[in-house]
Amino acid sequence: MDWNSLKVFLSIVRGGSLSAAADELGLNHSTIFRRLNSFEETIGGRLFERSSHRYELTAMGRELLELAGPIESSFEALDRHLVGKDFKPKGVVRITAPNNISYRYLSRYLTEFSRQYPDIQLELLVSNQAFNMNNRQADIAVRATDKPPEHLLGRQLSNIHWSVFGSKAYQDRLGFPRHLNELAGHDLIGAAASMLKIPAYSWLDKHCAKQIVARSDDLTAMSCFAEAGLGLAILPNDQQRSELVKLFEFSACEPSKLWLLTHPDLRNVERIRLLMAFLAASFAKEWVDSQRLR
Repeated sequence: MDWNSLKVFLSIVRGGSLSAAADELGLNHSTIFRRLNSFEETIGGRLFERSSHRYELTAMGRELLELAGPIESSFEALDRHLVGKDFKPKGVVRITAPNNISYRYLSRYLTEFSRQYPDIQLELLVSNQAFNMNNRQADIAVRATDKPPEHLLGRQLSNIHWSVFGSKAYQDRLGFPRHLNELAGHDLIGAAASMLKIPAYSWLDKHCAKQIVARSDDLTAMSCFAEAGLGLAILPNDQQRSELVKLFEFSACEPSKLWLLTHPDLRNVERIRLLMAFLAASFAKEWVDSQRLR
């Protein structure tokens, strides 16, 4: 049985569609469709019931899924084991990080690292989504989280404090509050989708929902709303820029924790170890010593 066809099958199961599988595997939609059809012809039966929006498993598909799970785990473990034997500082390292961290910090850090280690090829995946680090979608993750996944290891880089921000355009229109209890009467930028789970935005929806004039599921977009004068925004301090005025610290929630993470099987891979150490030192120098995020 072709392992690549089995990977396509498992990706469709996880994503529920050909498009989701194409995104996960980095292939185009037609390639996924062709491989699925060829796989079904090879095994002599249909694995999915097609609908306009979802691919649902048939009885044969469910049976294959039960058998394929252990096979996938074995291949992933084999891949990590073989990669873990590589102690040469060359090859590809995939890093995932959220927008602002990628644009404002990692672009500079990775440029300097690349100058020091030109044989290490870097791939920066800009996303807040959780990547599957078991199958090496990403080798290193920079994430703001209170509880990093237990199956990963790494170090906490810093605490990120949050503050209320506004712009001169907003101040000219409605003035600035001086304390958290003065937010009443002010226009606010709120969160949407998965961002609503963040404690600061849960607090905002609980106490000031009627004052929210716009929402976004992206911190950079929220900061741009605030910069344009649409409303005040509660943001992590790493979002501060010259066009935004930091009014006061948001003390209703604990600071966020920034983590640098990798899979245990990859910790001794020389290129990954080098980059982990370099990023930790770079963040420490800029964020902790200068207290930029406090």
